[in-house]
Amino acid sequence: MELKNDTQISKFILLGISEDPLWQPLLFGLFLFMYLVTLLGNLLIIIATITDSHLHTPMYFFLSNLSFADICFTSASIPKMLVNIQTKNKVITYEGCISQVYFFILFGVLDNFLLAVMAYDRYVAICHPLHYTVIMNRRLCGLLVLGSWVTTALNSLLQSSMALRLSFCTDLKIPHFVCELNQLVLLACNDTFPNDMVMYFAAVLLGGGPLAGILYSYSKIVSSIRAISSSQGKYKAFSTCASHLSVVSLFYSTLLGVYLSSSFTQNSHSTARASVMYSVVTPMLNPFIYSLRNKDLMGALRRLFRRKP
Repeated sequence: MELKNDTQISKFILLGISEDPLWQPLLFGLFLFMYLVTLLGNLLIIIATITDSHLHTPMYFFLSNLSFADICFTSASIPKMLVNIQTKNKVITYEGCISQVYFFILFGVLDNFLLAVMAYDRYVAICHPLHYTVIMNRRLCGLLVLGSWVTTALNSLLQSSMALRLSFCTDLKIPHFVCELNQLVLLACNDTFPNDMVMYFAAVLLGGGPLAGILYSYSKIVSSIRAISSSQGKYKAFSTCASHLSVVSLFYSTLLGVYLSSSFTQNSHSTARASVMYSVVTPMLNPFIYSLRNKDLMGALRRLFRRKP
């Protein structure tokens, strides 16, 4: 059947991770559990950093922003997915799809920026410990977070606005659980070259830039740790950035997995399943990674639960 161009699109079909009806109850329970764990874990970190004076430091200020971004990142996609499974209705409106594109890009890229900011914080703490409080003052911390928010918001606004110029054919099925910009571009019938250029430019600049900053920070951190004479001093220095390094490794390895999955497989559902790792699993695991080996944060959480109403 010939596909006809239709610019007055009112809805899309989100096919999700699997179209098998037998998998839907299991997927609903699994994603509901992961979403609730993500909300609870990240909310506890935010509350602990706000209420405990011992955590009023740059590192925990950035961590609370990362937790907030993770909550918003998962909330941009999972609730709609759960509603679709529960109601057995995979339809999403055109406006809802563009909104998902905006917030999914916003908080996904914001995670990337905040991880780079946290890497810089660890670099200053380990390489310039005597000047840490002077360099990482409140003004600089606020500017770093504000700059991250503004940059990612403008990028997301540009890319979602570019999506508005796309016209679509009668095939409106998106093989994903979220309206992803790349999937919309693949469905478009008109020229997508401007959208492709903006996406590639943003990926290189806003994806590669923070990654380069993280790699540079850790190269300096490794050099400083190697210069420490005592093994106890090396262990103490490394332990201050071990949690962040674990989160960075998890985030970028899952992103790499999504890229490889989309490049070497023709199964579109495989890409959707791979994207679950960085969009759902990583935000869920971040609170555990940061809290399990962090005595200050664990102490704050214990004091929080022991506090009398």
